[in-house]
Amino acid sequence: MFIQTEATPNPATLKFLPGKTVLGAGTREFRTPDEATASPLASALFGIPGITGVFFGSDFVTVTKSTGEWQHLKPAILGAIMEHYLSGAPIVAEDAAAEIVGEEFFAPEDAETVATIKELLETRIRPAVAGDGGDITFKGFRGGVVYLTMKGACSGCPSSTATLKHGIQNLLKHFLPDVQSVEAA
Repeated sequence: MFIQTEATPNPATLKFLPGKTVLGAGTREFRTPDEATASPLASALFGIPGITGVFFGSDFVTVTKSTGEWQHLKPAILGAIMEHYLSGAPIVAEDAAAEIVGEEFFAPEDAETVATIKELLETRIRPAVAGDGGDITFKGFRGGVVYLTMKGACSGCPSSTATLKHGIQNLLKHFLPDVQSVEAA
């Protein structure tokens, strides 16, 4: 098994591409070892000293570190991913497969605007963000402000503010005059 690695815009996060499906659909983020108990792979990765976050995409795993150098952490991470795939264990335990999703908020009269926001996120923004090892999801819309949740490599990334303010905000304002700004939820 050959696992590729890619840098992300977040220097504390590295993207691992195992060449196999990670999650067929959706994404899943683990921010603590307690959350990681739902996944044998995430638990193994949190067992490596210095690891503070694990994110699963359709065909990639991003790992976030707080301490240590990638050159020292990478072999242990690659080993954990390879061992997991060879074990045949599921990525996420079946009883924990559904990610807990927080409630969205928006006024009923904004439903059409929200539908367009979600379509733009799905077709134009999420694919680009996934390429950087993360994900972005709609949280709410109120008073002209779109609230988004950033996950994986995007969470805590030094360039995430620029992504929100210059990239996503400009795109949404172009298509939707009701959008005044974009904020991280």
